[in-house]
Amino acid sequence: MRGTHSWRHAGSDDPAVIGRIEAVTVRGARSGLSGQGYVYLPPQYVHASAGRRAEFPVVLALSGFPSTPGVLIDRLRYPQLALDAVRAGRMRPAVLVLMTPTVAPPRDTQCVDVPGGPQAHTFFARDLPAAVSSYYGLARDARGWGVMGNSVGGYCALKLALRTPDAYRAAAALSAPYAAARDADTGDLFGGDAGRALQDDLLWRLRNLPQPPVSLLVASSRTGEHQYPRTLEFIDAVRAPARASSIILPSGGHNYETWAREVPSALEWLVGRLSPH
Repeated sequence: MRGTHSWRHAGSDDPAVIGRIEAVTVRGARSGLSGQGYVYLPPQYVHASAGRRAEFPVVLALSGFPSTPGVLIDRLRYPQLALDAVRAGRMRPAVLVLMTPTVAPPRDTQCVDVPGGPQAHTFFARDLPAAVSSYYGLARDARGWGVMGNSVGGYCALKLALRTPDAYRAAAALSAPYAAARDADTGDLFGGDAGRALQDDLLWRLRNLPQPPVSLLVASSRTGEHQYPRTLEFIDAVRAPARASSIILPSGGHNYETWAREVPSALEWLVGRLSPH
């Protein structure tokens, strides 16, 4: 933990009333990578005894690229929305881990274990759950862990659930691409190995490999979102024991205004599918 992030909501700044946001650095024992972000602890966690903290589900929320963890608080308002949803009885209290997918800046690693390079998938699939659960006394059971994100963060979320269902049992993706990009920010993420690239192509995985028992939500817009046709393909490719849900807006775009409309329902959906025990 690096310190407490000051915040105020609904007229209060009392952690016992609105919860606490802590600024954290997560250091990966297996990957050797580190990532900075925030952890939101709901007031119910603040009041809980050490023995009861393992009962809280955990959501890893990832921003896009390039971005900072702060946008998840200031623009997409994850802690504020979680608190409001709990108070309204729409969601159970959950611990939120707020990060960007960029753990080897300035490179956009797309949550890939790069051959001879940054092991970004290992960081999010193995290191982060181990470090966060140990420090905060949370359960390690994948049934209590979910991951969601926008843009590249959404791609990472779906991939983490599909590739490592023993780490995350549910995922929600807002405006996600369904395969890793290759551009000036990513470089060659797969060492020229086409087979490795296919493993991270989510539509290829769904069509060619057994599907794990995970719950997946994808969000898009009929007008204004270039990946809408691929989203329909993704939904159509999901088979049991995997399950697919969707949020389809009449119009929107690849922007914070659209994601802010989708986050409340997506977060409530995700937490509703988590059960630490």
